[in-house]
Amino acid sequence: MEPSQDAPLHIPVMTEEVISLLEIIPEGIYVDGTVGLGGHATQIISRLSSKGQLVGIDLDEDALQYCEDRLTASSCPFKLIHNSYDQILRILSKLEISKVNGILLDLGISSLQLNSEDRGFSFSRPAPLDMRFDRTNRRTAADVLNKLSEPELSDVFYTYGEERRSRSIAKKISQVRPLFTVSDLVEAVRSCTPPNFRHRTLARVFQALRIVVNKELEKLEIFLNHFIEALAIGGKVVIISFHSLEDRLVKQHFRQMKENGRIRILTKKPLQPKENERKLNTRSRSAKLRAAERIS
Repeated sequence: MEPSQDAPLHIPVMTEEVISLLEIIPEGIYVDGTVGLGGHATQIISRLSSKGQLVGIDLDEDALQYCEDRLTASSCPFKLIHNSYDQILRILSKLEISKVNGILLDLGISSLQLNSEDRGFSFSRPAPLDMRFDRTNRRTAADVLNKLSEPELSDVFYTYGEERRSRSIAKKISQVRPLFTVSDLVEAVRSCTPPNFRHRTLARVFQALRIVVNKELEKLEIFLNHFIEALAIGGKVVIISFHSLEDRLVKQHFRQMKENGRIRILTKKPLQPKENERKLNTRSRSAKLRAAERIS
């Protein structure tokens, strides 16, 4: 697809904090592992000289098209890669880059994805049940809903959505299958849950499906096990998560690496958006930022 004149704008979360913690070196090499529409990337690349470099990675080809359009005016070299951030070592090896000075992950879903009319990420928009970040992958949200057993579905909603009514929702879905659209799933959830806080229930169900379809926690685990090998001594890693499962993984891995003498944790507690940012960008409210510096 070609970038349009009215390309969607994704408001990057905690930009000031990200830039401050990365302590950008003008001649340095930086990786935005979830570059998306380029919100953070434009801020990073504006601080790099022509001797610096930005590597942007994303699974969403549509987002990469928009991002490339935004970054083309920069005098700093950049590479945009259609891949997953958990493959960072392989990607950098192909680019003949041994070490980088900073890595950023913003694990939130983008406005482009949420507002899409054919991706099914939002329970408030009619669309097919797709939810793939990378549309070259075969398994969609509909596949998960229609092929998993009732107990497996219940486990998905409970484990990845922390949804207490996971069993009743899974039972209802198994009774009304097949489900192909967002409306099908919303109706199934509506028919077996009380109206109070139903939006939160739907949000948890959709989150769980998205995580499973895209193997989000598995990818984060792989990244956390290997990113240190790509980071130069003194290099920084900044990770913004949007739900407790992600944040817990980051916290645990950072703590272990600190105990092993590999990193210095820069955020004693996770940073959260300031009040004015939460008001301007409601999607930022659940964001938690953790950062660390490689010391050995």
